[in-house]
Amino acid sequence: MSNYEVRSYKDTFTLYELTEKSTDSRVLVCPERGGIAIGCQLNGLELFYLDKSTFEHPTANIRGGNPILFPISGQLEGQAYEWNGQTYKMANHGVARTAVWEVVGTKAEDEASITIRLQSNEETLRSYPFDFELLFTYVLKDGELHTRQQYRNLSEAAAMPFYAGFHPYFAIDSGKKIAYDIDATRYLDYNDNIEKPFDGVIDLEGLVESVTLLDPKKSEISFRGLQGALVRLTYDDIFKYMVLWSVNDRPFVCVEPWMAKNGELNRQEELVMLEAGGVLHANLTISCER
Repeated sequence: MSNYEVRSYKDTFTLYELTEKSTDSRVLVCPERGGIAIGCQLNGLELFYLDKSTFEHPTANIRGGNPILFPISGQLEGQAYEWNGQTYKMANHGVARTAVWEVVGTKAEDEASITIRLQSNEETLRSYPFDFELLFTYVLKDGELHTRQQYRNLSEAAAMPFYAGFHPYFAIDSGKKIAYDIDATRYLDYNDNIEKPFDGVIDLEGLVESVTLLDPKKSEISFRGLQGALVRLTYDDIFKYMVLWSVNDRPFVCVEPWMAKNGELNRQEELVMLEAGGVLHANLTISCER
C-alpha cells in the first residue's frame, strides 16, 4: 500500500484529508471555509486547537486551525483604509479567510498534497480593488506540513499592496507562560502600546490583545506545545514579524508569522508592493519533535 493518501469526505463541509502512514501524520483542509487547514497531526500528535462549533457555523470566524490572512494581517483603524483617494472597508485579516477556494489538484505520490486557488471576484474587489490569484499547496511529507504559497498580481498596470500572514492556533496543556526560541530582542505589547525587551518568555495569561516580536533575524521559532512536544515553524524572510496571542480560558496559543505589523494598510510604510503581472512565492513549514 502507498505511504500517502488524499481523500475527501463530508463533515458539514467537504474536507480533504492528507495522510502519511509512516509518520502517523494527517492534515485536514477545508477549501470552502477560507482554504483553512483545520487539523495538523504530525508524528501522532494533533498540534492544532479547533473550536468545532465556529468551524461548522457557515459565517462565523473560525477559532482554530490555521487561517490564511490576505491581503492584510490584523486590523485596520475603523476597519477601513484609503487607496488612491478612495476609502474601502475591510474586515480583520482580509478577504481570503472567509472566501471559498477552488481545488486545483491533489497528489499522493512521494507526498500527500492539495493545491487550492482563490481569485479576485466581485466580493473581494469591493474591499480590495486589485485583481489577484492565490495558489496554496499544502504538502505533507516526512512528518512536516509545508504551506507553499504563490501570490500573483493579475493587473497589467498597477502594483498590488498586501501583507499576508498566518494565524495558527496551537493546542497547549496548561499555562500560557511559554518560552519561545527565537532571536528577537524586543516586542510591541498591543495591550498598552509599549515596546518592551524580549527575554525569550511571554506570558499571554490575562492579556486581551496580541504582542508582536519586532526584530527576529532568523525566520524560525520553536516552543513546547501539547504533551511537551517541540513545535517549530520555519518560514521565508518576507514574514518579518511574529505575533503571539491567546484568549483567556482557552487552551491554545497563536504563533503567527506576518509580513507587516497590525494596521499597515493605514500607515502604508512597509507594504509588500507586487509589480503588475508579478508573482511572489513563499513557504511556511510546521514540524514537531516528541
